[in-house]
Amino acid sequence: MTEKSYNQRRACTLAGIDPRVYRRRSTRPADTELRERLKELSSERRRFGYRRLHLLLGREGWKVNWMKLYRIYRKEGRTVPKRGGRKRAPGTRAPMAIP
Repeated sequence: MTEKSYNQRRACTLAGIDPRVYRRRSTRPADTELRERLKELSSERRRFGYRRLHLLLGREGWKVNWMKLYRIYRKEGRTVPKRGGRKRAPGTRAPMAIP
């Protein structure tokens, strides 16, 4: 809008979005304290996913919906590391000798 000096309606039409979407301000709280505590817990306990972290936070007194916690967990880029696969023998095996 500033570069081409388009009005808001024209710019939104070109971008393919509704002007109400552009004007809308988020009313969602920042939850900075919750984010910090979630980072601390997930770095301490790397094998715990968001479900077990939800239980730990509940024990500490945090009343938070698990879907909200999942959203924050994913936004922070947290994941449980994948486990290793099945170990296979290297190379080809020789057939058993017949007695």
